Amino acid sequence: MELNADIHKKLGSFSLDMQFCASRRRTGILGASGCGKSLTLKVIAGITEPDTGRIELNGRVLYDSEKGINIPAQKRNVGYLFQNYALFPNLTVQQNIACGLKYWKRGNREHSREKTDEMIELFGLQGLEEHLPRQLSGGQQQRTALARILVCQPEVILLDEPFSALDSYLKDRLQDDLMLYLKNYDGLILMVSHSRDELYRFADDLIVMGSGGTLVQGTPEEVFRNPRTKSAAMLTGCKNFSSARRISDHELYAADWGVTLSVSSVLPESFNGIGFRAHDFIPVYGQREENCIPCRLIRETDLPFEKNYYIAPDHVQGSEEESSGSTGTEDCLLWRIQRDGQALIREKGMPDYLRFPEDALLFLNT
Repeated sequence: MELNADIHKKLGSFSLDMQFCASRRRTGILGASGCGKSLTLKVIAGITEPDTGRIELNGRVLYDSEKGINIPAQKRNVGYLFQNYALFPNLTVQQNIACGLKYWKRGNREHSREKTDEMIELFGLQGLEEHLPRQLSGGQQQRTALARILVCQPEVILLDEPFSALDSYLKDRLQDDLMLYLKNYDGLILMVSHSRDELYRFADDLIVMGSGGTLVQGTPEEVFRNPRTKSAAMLTGCKNFSSARRISDHELYAADWGVTLSVSSVLPESFNGIGFRAHDFIPVYGQREENCIPCRLIRETDLPFEKNYYIAPDHVQGSEEESSGSTGTEDCLLWRIQRDGQALIREKGMPDYLRFPEDALLFLNT
């Protein structure tokens, strides 16, 4: 199983220049709104034609601008789950599932009924066969749309932000349902989303997409551990950034934080920035240790399950009292503590210093 894409498409001032290979079973594309995620899926599906490029699925060429190959969408054997599910409003659940089958279109309704009955049972839609889409819940609509895709046995399924319009409770439940229903599907699945949490749970392979192109690709663990660029690190949830200068093989200076950091391993030769995730700080009480900054609290904010502390580096002026009533956090570092980690603060108060553990430093290029 392998999907190779080299896609080039210009739309006004926006240019899509996307190259990737999807060979693991579940591939996620993470990107901000407007970066070209959905456009990439539409090009693969044959809904939108690129200007130039090549798309190959399991050794079969779907598109090749140089050779004049452009297989029509209905012959690509690609399943596409639209954001709004795109069910036919005037067809029942049974009819929506069956409409993609060739023998349904040719009048072989008996064979069609057998196949659709299998999908209805698989997706738990019994009793809803004669319902119209407007009579279904969001989860039932999604299951119907998935059943319509799977009944055709596509080689690849494209999921276009399938949870974007759902509240958090429904989103988690439907994502679990989706993975359950697709666990026996042996083709490729490609899902795009702006949610890092959704894709971290879903993907075996993760592509982080910038404005029209690939920033980094790897397993979710690899990408989150080494996002390589500031843009990719931001998309994976990193909050703290500084320009950085390599002093020696084992020292760097983080200018925006006003601190020299030492590492035991040899630093990369080429980087101009550093990132640090808000939950990775280690509180230090008493004597200052290596790779520490003073814990100068500017502001704190309560969230339902965590707390944010804004810490001013040495060269940033101000204190909590001085910044009261103003934003005052633009130049601060963010320290985030989950609810179960706040007992230490309640017991001992704010620490004297915060330490940057070496293995949590992200070496970046801007």
